[in-house]
Amino acid sequence: MEQILATYTRIAGVDEVGRGPLVGAVVAAAVILDPARPIAGLKDSKKLSEKRREELAKEIREKALAWSLGRAERIEIDEINILKATMLAMQRAVNGLKVMPDFVLVDGNRVPLLTSPSLAVVKGDSLVQAISAASILAKVARDEEMHALHHKYPQYGFDEHKGYPTPKHLAALKAHGPILEHRRSFGPVREALSHHLKSV
Repeated sequence: MEQILATYTRIAGVDEVGRGPLVGAVVAAAVILDPARPIAGLKDSKKLSEKRREELAKEIREKALAWSLGRAERIEIDEINILKATMLAMQRAVNGLKVMPDFVLVDGNRVPLLTSPSLAVVKGDSLVQAISAASILAKVARDEEMHALHHKYPQYGFDEHKGYPTPKHLAALKAHGPILEHRRSFGPVREALSHHLKSV
């Protein structure tokens, strides 16, 4: 990887957020950082406070050579499965970049089908700044959607758990049943849907 970082100038970092939740889209981001405009404090988005993520996201959008968000919607996740939907979201993020990358580094152990040369980097969000930047943009974007969903359906607590299957979310799912944004192909949602259909 060091050779790649030394050889190529326009390296896109790619990461996604939202594989584990029971609700909403999976959101990916692709970022090409500008070496002339460094950004201090980039790290895995999970290791940053919400306030710091939002500050860094604003700086990334202002200073990056290019950035793009890609997503796969709930209905796509249910149709093609979460892994394929994640690859699709990443592909869309890279294809949305206004600057063509020389090389693409993707967080994890798989890469989507891309026209640029690419490499998967395990724990890339901690090792590669461009991937850290992508993880921050994706996390901020998806969290905003969960806050919006919370205002629409406050009884589910989306502002707290962001759609992940926490005890509170599972209890709300059991009590109120799934909403349209819940992923039907995920076990807890299927069970809740079945339970509520039987009780109607």
